[in-house]
Amino acid sequence: MNKFTTFLIWIFIGVLNALLVWAILLLFILANYGLGVVISIFLVLTDWAIFSKKAYPYRYTLPALFFLFILTIYPIYYTIDTSFTNYGTGHLFTRTNAIDTLLTDPTYYFEPEDPKTYDFKVFVRYDEQYKPTEDFLLLLYDDKNMYLSEKPVTLEYDSRGNLIYAESELFPVENDEVNINDTTYTLIRPTESLGTNGSDSIIAIEKDGGIRYAYFYSPVDPLTSTNSAFYNSVLRQNYLKSLNLVLGDQNFRLSSSTIFKKFSEAYRVYDTSVKVIVDGEREIYKTVVVNTLTNKELVERDSAFWDYNENGELYRLIGYKDYIGGENFAKIITDPRISGPFFKIFGWTFAYAGLSVLLTFVVGLAFALVLNDVNLKGKVVYRTLLIIPWAIPAFISVLVWRNGFFNETYGIINRFILGNIGIEPVKWLNDPFWAKVAILITNTWLGFPYMMTINLGALQSIPGELYEAAVIDGATRWKQFRQITLPLLMVAVAPLLVMSFAFNFNNFTLIYLLTGGGPAMAGTNTPAGSTDILISYVYKLAFEGSQGQDFGFASAISMIIFAIIAVFSYFNFRFSGSFEEVSR
Repeated sequence: MNKFTTFLIWIFIGVLNALLVWAILLLFILANYGLGVVISIFLVLTDWAIFSKKAYPYRYTLPALFFLFILTIYPIYYTIDTSFTNYGTGHLFTRTNAIDTLLTDPTYYFEPEDPKTYDFKVFVRYDEQYKPTEDFLLLLYDDKNMYLSEKPVTLEYDSRGNLIYAESELFPVENDEVNINDTTYTLIRPTESLGTNGSDSIIAIEKDGGIRYAYFYSPVDPLTSTNSAFYNSVLRQNYLKSLNLVLGDQNFRLSSSTIFKKFSEAYRVYDTSVKVIVDGEREIYKTVVVNTLTNKELVERDSAFWDYNENGELYRLIGYKDYIGGENFAKIITDPRISGPFFKIFGWTFAYAGLSVLLTFVVGLAFALVLNDVNLKGKVVYRTLLIIPWAIPAFISVLVWRNGFFNETYGIINRFILGNIGIEPVKWLNDPFWAKVAILITNTWLGFPYMMTINLGALQSIPGELYEAAVIDGATRWKQFRQITLPLLMVAVAPLLVMSFAFNFNNFTLIYLLTGGGPAMAGTNTPAGSTDILISYVYKLAFEGSQGQDFGFASAISMIIFAIIAVFSYFNFRFSGSFEEVSR
């Protein structure tokens, strides 16, 4: 490796470290501590692998480690963290974000009974192609006064990049001039204009006698209506819709009462103050929100801000994300409207996973025994036909079963099979019992080719001498299967059965596409269905609940699923290891 290549490698390492350090600092500034810690650990391990001779072999695992940390470790941490919060509909933001919303959202501004209003004109700077830019000035005026405002420099955005607050200051215009921070703006009028009063004759505004801002738009001037598209889509959307203009102790905003054609006096309904709480010998300073109209402090309870209406009754304003300890786990047991459906779903999930493994294994083993018969002709053809359900994408097969077989009106089973023998149509997808039967039938169809394949491979690995010795000893076929085939088969197959159980325990696709978790379960305030398994129940809680999304509760159940799978897999792998004794 030449010196130039080595130099490039060290430059790359230096740039990578700089970028990761910058990302870590940015994440901590944005209060995303979890991801910041995960990337910090990855950076330490990366530098250790690069600079330590002992860690030389680990250098080749760095790309895999990066994805392990980002796609596995961090999601696990985030799920655990979310499970101890009330994160969901009505509690999507932090307390700081909720306070900012109360202070900046136009909904929480009010206009006095007789507000002072001003008409306005927009003056923009054009580029070299004579296209309007976002560099603009605002001129507010009435019959007596005129005020000039520069483009706002105080801009606040939400997490999605939407403007939530902008602020600029108004300066009075005197003799067609105004000085703002050592910058002089001069109002330009046509030479034939008489006097310097009024705003009708102003055609431009010059900055320090050089840069010119041309008259561009006014909502009351029909001659500028051709510029309304740029005004509404760019200037108003990016600046004016949340712009607060300050004039002394007065504030002005675009008024909805004038269809946004004028700036009107508007003030915050809520403001913040610092409250001192004495805790023993300590003084704790807490930011509280106060209603400026009633001078009452907002009530905080249930992770939300509450205000009093005209009748003195509390009503909810806005909620925020907060840590609630183990409430999400506790209500699974303490709330009967949740515990009842949850434990039904919990039990069905185990039954569904266990029966799916049992049925697919039995059917697959039966076909494997048939195909393993040395006297069977046409094995290739039979094996090819039996493997087809495994080859077809599962979501296609599920939809075929749902619409082609289990449809109550025109499905093959009800219309052609049961109908021809005089049996009443079965409500495959609308009756809880038959919906579960439909799921097990479909899953058996999807899973038996896999079980057949692994069983066939395991059967062919069993030495033939064992069967010859058993025949000599007078063992029947059933005794050969029970004492030779099955024990030796389980040595290879048992771990795969555990994996199959874990897969079916979280087999979201089949449930979602076949029944959607339905039919609905009665007597619950959560979106629980009779055929829901835990993972589909989590999905509904997180994304489809009629009462809104509940990510915290969904994360808590996800943690339970993880614990169940981990414990079950641990003990079953130990159990499956006991079969190794057979081969000794």
